Amino acid sequence: MKIESIYDTSFRPYGQILTGYDTAALVSAMGAIPLPEDGVAYESSIAALEQNAIFGQLQNNAYGGMPIQIGMCWGRNTKLNCLEYHRDSEVNIGAGDFILLLARQDQIENGVLDTADVCAFRVPAGVAVEVYATTLHYAPCHVDKNEGFRVAVVLPKGTNEAKPSIVPVNDEDWRLQARNKWLLAHKESIEASQGAYVGLSGENINIA
Repeated sequence: MKIESIYDTSFRPYGQILTGYDTAALVSAMGAIPLPEDGVAYESSIAALEQNAIFGQLQNNAYGGMPIQIGMCWGRNTKLNCLEYHRDSEVNIGAGDFILLLARQDQIENGVLDTADVCAFRVPAGVAVEVYATTLHYAPCHVDKNEGFRVAVVLPKGTNEAKPSIVPVNDEDWRLQARNKWLLAHKESIEASQGAYVGLSGENINIA
């Protein structure tokens, strides 16, 4: 599939570039964390990342004073597998270039999204990019297999913690996978085999 740049106008429906942030210390802290031997790891809150000065800037400037967390998604990946969304924006900052596979929430029809609607965007190292709340996203993809990817994930505090106990009152409730996390899985994904809502039809995209 064609991989576009976040600087292209085609990215505008999905997010925006956040300027004015010095991400160097955060990038350095991410680089000190070893890659997993295989696959992808995610931690929602990492002290070594949150102790950087950018934490306060993002909390007060980007999130308007809302409590946040800075975690990381890191490893090696080339597949779509799932798409998720939150009730708020997510900010991503990569230690190196990485690729986001994105779609829009309004493209979901009857609880299902066709993966033909998914677009790929390359994000340069160190750039802070806001992914809108209405943008479906999931684990980044690496540009270089040897280098893998390390991407800081900034979200409101508590996001991705244990799913609340609810009685479903509408169809969307079946997609709730964790706190502030609604998930659509592809039938070929590990998440689907573990009981996640299957809401992606078509090819399980592999950018490799």
